[in-house]
Amino acid sequence: MTDWAQVRLQFPSLEHWTYLNTATFGQHPLRAEQAMVSHLAHRTEQACYDFLSWFDDHDRMRASVARLVNAQPADIAYFPNSCTALGLLLNGVDFAHGDEILTLEGEFPNQVYAPHARGAVLREVPAHQLVEALSEKTKLVVVSTVNYITGYRVPLAPLAAECRRRGILLYVDATQSAGALQIDFAALQPSMLAVNAYKWMCCPSGIGFAAIHPDLRARMRPLAVGWRSHHGWRNVENLHHGAPVFTGNADMYEGGMLPSPLLYALGACVDLFLEIGPAEIENRVLSLARDLRARMTSLGYQPLPYDDSAIVAVPMPDAPATAAALKSKRILVSARHGLLRVSTHLYNNESDLDRLIDGLA
Repeated sequence: MTDWAQVRLQFPSLEHWTYLNTATFGQHPLRAEQAMVSHLAHRTEQACYDFLSWFDDHDRMRASVARLVNAQPADIAYFPNSCTALGLLLNGVDFAHGDEILTLEGEFPNQVYAPHARGAVLREVPAHQLVEALSEKTKLVVVSTVNYITGYRVPLAPLAAECRRRGILLYVDATQSAGALQIDFAALQPSMLAVNAYKWMCCPSGIGFAAIHPDLRARMRPLAVGWRSHHGWRNVENLHHGAPVFTGNADMYEGGMLPSPLLYALGACVDLFLEIGPAEIENRVLSLARDLRARMTSLGYQPLPYDDSAIVAVPMPDAPATAAALKSKRILVSARHGLLRVSTHLYNNESDLDRLIDGLA
């Protein structure tokens, strides 16, 4: 059984703040910071002569990331953020004039801005109409696993099954769930599942990943083509000159060098999640969120009824002012579209909830 008090010690910022705002930024553990520092110290000591070994490490991390989301290592590509992965999909696949992209009302702006910038026909539909809205014109669906405003958790299984049946591409942004809620890429089989790792994955900004289905890799051209695009790139003493021959694995979309310090941090965070266990983490964060909803209700508030989400969203007349007042008490939450948004993660505990409720009262 997990000793959550020991886990919490990995996050020293919680000694000074009541932090219930992971839906905005995750707190990174000490082991992630130490992983970056150790890598930089190693670079200094070894003068980078062994830089190819860093890629061996990154491939081992790739396997751990794949294990976390139940994918294959060959499915995983590293990206600086999820919108880069979405941009690859939108520009690496050919769409015909009039092809439709479908998303939900109130989606995160990535899922709205990018299709508009591509010049696509974008339809935004209510959540309960998503599957019914699929048509012969729909070529791509872009959705978040969890809505960043309300905490609504999209029922992905029926959507993914229907997209597969119709041959519709499905892009899933798991930034608001990966690291907190379990993900099963193999069961869902979306075309692409992308994660920006600075929220629930508890990483520094600038690193993320995507699991890319083999069917999509067979038709999606790389946009960033560099020295690592050719399958024999490790032969640095005699690099291939000519057209690159791609491996067919997801890493063919990475192109060149990787942000190694950030990847070592990602690897440390993923190892922490795997050591605890995704199921136990999900149970912990949802238990705290349900406890919080009950406490908010007892104060007379009416939290949105999404018990399967770690985001607790509460309608308030002046949510920004409430969030600012709580911040003055060193209690960090956020305000989004008329809602006070509170988010619980594995490093939170009941005392955090006590302080929030006292602050609201």
